[in-house]
Amino acid sequence: MPDRYPRDLLGHGPTPPDAHWPNGARLALSLVLNYEEGGENNLLHGDAASEAFLSEITGAQPWPGQRHWNMESIYEYGARAGFWRLHRMLSDLPVTVYGVAEALARSPLQVEAMRGAGWEIASHGLKWVEHKDMPEAEERDAIRAALALHREVTGAAPRGWYTGRCSMNTVRLAAEEGDLAYISDSYADDLPYRVRIGGRRQLILPYTLDANDMRFAITAGHADGASWEQYLRDSFDCLMAEGGRMMTVGLHCRLAGRPGRAAALARFLDHVRGHAGVWIATRAEIAAHWDRVHPDGVTPVDAPADVVRDAVPELSDVPVPPGEMAHELDEATFVARFGGIFEHSPWVAERAWAQELGPAHHHPAGLHAALVRAFRAGTEDERLAVLRAHPDLAGKLAAAGRLTADSTAEQASAGLDLLTDGERDTFGTLNAAYVARHGFPFIIAVRDHDKAGIHAAMERRLENETTTEFAEACAQVERIARLRLEALAW
Repeated sequence: MPDRYPRDLLGHGPTPPDAHWPNGARLALSLVLNYEEGGENNLLHGDAASEAFLSEITGAQPWPGQRHWNMESIYEYGARAGFWRLHRMLSDLPVTVYGVAEALARSPLQVEAMRGAGWEIASHGLKWVEHKDMPEAEERDAIRAALALHREVTGAAPRGWYTGRCSMNTVRLAAEEGDLAYISDSYADDLPYRVRIGGRRQLILPYTLDANDMRFAITAGHADGASWEQYLRDSFDCLMAEGGRMMTVGLHCRLAGRPGRAAALARFLDHVRGHAGVWIATRAEIAAHWDRVHPDGVTPVDAPADVVRDAVPELSDVPVPPGEMAHELDEATFVARFGGIFEHSPWVAERAWAQELGPAHHHPAGLHAALVRAFRAGTEDERLAVLRAHPDLAGKLAAAGRLTADSTAEQASAGLDLLTDGERDTFGTLNAAYVARHGFPFIIAVRDHDKAGIHAAMERRLENETTTEFAEACAQVERIARLRLEALAW
């Protein structure tokens, strides 16, 4: 198999699916509280060094073999004071807690308060440590241990998972080990989406690093609460204007729990409450809703007009169903399915298959891009052969019923199968003159034209220089290929 690019750079595309949020809401708002205090790197926790991530200490570095008093006390603030301040503010709202299992185990009263507020407690892994260098077996064991400890501490298995400091294996391992309604180790979209992992398609609820108080703990962050509040308001207002989107606000007890930031968060929530059409929900609720409205394996329906689609009206792609994707097909199957897109020229599909392909090619625009790359990279003689493989419009092959199924349907769409004797003679004369002048048949994407328009184009293009007409004919072949892909039963 040639190179296959695993990343999906298309996603929902220019027309996201209609979220159908409950009661006609324009926005689903997810408030996430990360509970990490007591699960961070610490010699007391069996780690090799102190914590250095997401604190008030600028430029913090791990201290190998040593405890870090200042760092520990900052994390302790989150559990001792910040959590309770945020709990008082948010206890009447649906909140999802990303709970590090060991941190939850060391904070029984906080867990009781989370449960008392009716908050969802999702898993944030076993410990608040980096996974990037973990061997796969070690990481799998850590995920299993996290799931087991989570059940022991909270009384129920988590419905969601977010590691945060993940490896390239984390999402796959979490999906394999946990019966999870969603995984949030992604920042790739404003809406839920699915990824295929083994025999299942795992629902992903993207998280956020921008509408997140962690930006108080990094260089490219917020200097004060007012800056953060304005960013949250702008994000909220933009997504409300677009409609049908999801917004996540990420909070940490030791960061947003500080008084100056908590005040800014309270003002943002007042801004939210001033708008109708907002569904504040836990992530488990959002996942359950998405599964009901967009069940796995069902092709999305066309979304209503929105600012994203209206901004790119030239895009005319069509949805295709999930399942065996184009880039996953073996060469014989790929060529059998797409080898006729360029008339009697399977070599185009063969060379497209040999290119780097990925999820972004499993739709008409994407596969068209791969096919035309292969066509354009062909020699002039090869492209000329493709042109010559096309039949004359309304010519002898059409009259004898010997066109391909695609060509038959295309000519019929423009009424070329219902010509009078006089019209047939006219087209025949023009065809003969065109071939005599240029050395290949007249080609036009007939689905874009009616009979009169095709006739006028033949007369006009007959007078072109052959180099000009060769380029035009190639462009028309590419257009025909796009239309055939859009009409294809994927």
